[in-house]
Amino acid sequence: MDGKKLEYKGEEALKEIERLTREAEKVQQELLKEIITRNKNTEYLSNYMTMTMTMNDHVQEFKQKVPVITYKHIYPYIQRIANGGEDSSLISGHPIVEMLCSSGTSGGEPKLMPTIAEDLDRRTFLYNMIMPIINQYVTGLDEGKAMFLYFVKAEMSTPCGLPARTVLTSYYKSKHFKGRSHDRYNDQTSPDEAILCDDSNQSMYCQLLSGMIHRQQVLRLGAVFASALLRAISFLERNWVSLCNDIRTGKLSPVITDSGCRLAMSSILKSADPRLADEIENICSRRSWKGIVCNLWPKAKYIEAVVTGSMSQYIPALEYYSMGKLPLVCTMYASSECYFGVNLKPLCDPANVSFTLLPNMGYYEFIPLGKDETYGNEDDEDISLNKLVDLVHVKTGCYYELVVTTFSGLNRYRIGDVLQVTGFHNRAPQFRFICRRNVILSIDNDKTNEEDLHKSVMAAKRLLEPYNALLVEYSSYADTSSVPGHYVIYWEIKHCTVVDKAPSPVVPKVLQECCIAIEEDLDYIYRRCRTNDKSIGPLEIRVVKSGTFELLMDLFIKEGASINQYKTPRCIKSEAALKLLKSNVKACFFSPRDPTWFP
Repeated sequence: MDGKKLEYKGEEALKEIERLTREAEKVQQELLKEIITRNKNTEYLSNYMTMTMTMNDHVQEFKQKVPVITYKHIYPYIQRIANGGEDSSLISGHPIVEMLCSSGTSGGEPKLMPTIAEDLDRRTFLYNMIMPIINQYVTGLDEGKAMFLYFVKAEMSTPCGLPARTVLTSYYKSKHFKGRSHDRYNDQTSPDEAILCDDSNQSMYCQLLSGMIHRQQVLRLGAVFASALLRAISFLERNWVSLCNDIRTGKLSPVITDSGCRLAMSSILKSADPRLADEIENICSRRSWKGIVCNLWPKAKYIEAVVTGSMSQYIPALEYYSMGKLPLVCTMYASSECYFGVNLKPLCDPANVSFTLLPNMGYYEFIPLGKDETYGNEDDEDISLNKLVDLVHVKTGCYYELVVTTFSGLNRYRIGDVLQVTGFHNRAPQFRFICRRNVILSIDNDKTNEEDLHKSVMAAKRLLEPYNALLVEYSSYADTSSVPGHYVIYWEIKHCTVVDKAPSPVVPKVLQECCIAIEEDLDYIYRRCRTNDKSIGPLEIRVVKSGTFELLMDLFIKEGASINQYKTPRCIKSEAALKLLKSNVKACFFSPRDPTWFP
């Protein structure tokens, strides 16, 4: 990517968006040609393409012969690079510099996405588009500070020594972030040392302390995901007394032991400020925390966080803490595989958020879907190549699954996101994010599909067998009524009669062990969120009365489901169904400990 484009600000950035979207088809075709040119000698593409023709022929050959794939197809190549130390030329014409740990998993472990150095330029380009867009709708943001709570995650190294980390950790530790020039539109309250602290509690403490010290200067606040912002509010509820004491005395709490944090905070917590401490104490000691965000940061103009997809479940809580006075702004659409696009109407209602895909970020194709196909299993079907639709030829109102080709070696890779076209900006389509295919439970970065949940429940139910108890039926839902949210599994258990043997009751300890057995069998990302990040609470099993799932079936049939085709939903979305299940709960049990997790 042209380095000059990383410097775009203000009008220059907006003009570039207009150019890219006007010339979307041309930009996409040129991008695909460039990807093929760079990667044509890779082992992967050589399996499908001859590369002895003209460039236009190469493009046609790519479209006619290179298959649509999922992670299981590219995984052997990634393993050869990450574990065996083989050359990046297996999949990319440029060196693979790190592996990004996707929030998706394969075989219980995080998917590793190959990355080249230039990918950081593309991500930075997209970040630089955000403020020029927002400045069209919100004025004066250069007159104060932004309180954004950013965190790094635990890192690994592959056997051959490549860093393996999340896309945000990669960005925060890059020269693009740490070496950024001062920008009055992005004057952060959080010092970099606090953001880069590996201890999430110390990081959170210092970032909140900085935000409260600058409370009268904060004009916008947020986190990457809505769940992280709510976790910060919960942390503040538990720690505001200590934070006020630091401000009152001008001394940082001894619980902060990270040297970088202590050094950075010494230039922010310069002297005792009893008056500020009293102001904050008066606000935080109120019986109700409704509107706490507006009270603590009275000049804030909006909250920025991802509130689409599974994060939409947190909108009511954010509105409660902001008294509904602050717009919830969702700025961009991105993943570990590729950064895709921006929200050109950032102040729209969260339910109406649409992202304009920028055609210079990756080469996009789309698998047409019907409404009933949005929850299908992504790995069980081959996609006919003549079904694929390119970027500028999608149709408004229709549903699609996103497929992407990148410079780093992903060719016609199924992202797994289901999108609906809401319109166009110039020639570039705008999409509403519907869901991640086949994901039924999600609290934070976790994405648990039906197959993984079923496997975990089947492993746990074996603990019932010594008690002659059978698991009759089960379902689940993500409970976000408290912070952190947690998985709830509804179980209906039947005690079997054994001749000449009195039934043994299932004691509470056994059901607690069933909870942890489910968690131990869930994937790496879930266990990391539970054990390291503390962004998910202990899993809960709610045992329901005998016959409850028959009542549930009756309810769905009454609402129009076919009795011949009825299958118990493994995740409950219906309020009426949840009410029925809750009304039949006999007992509740929680995991007694954290599941095992290693970086």
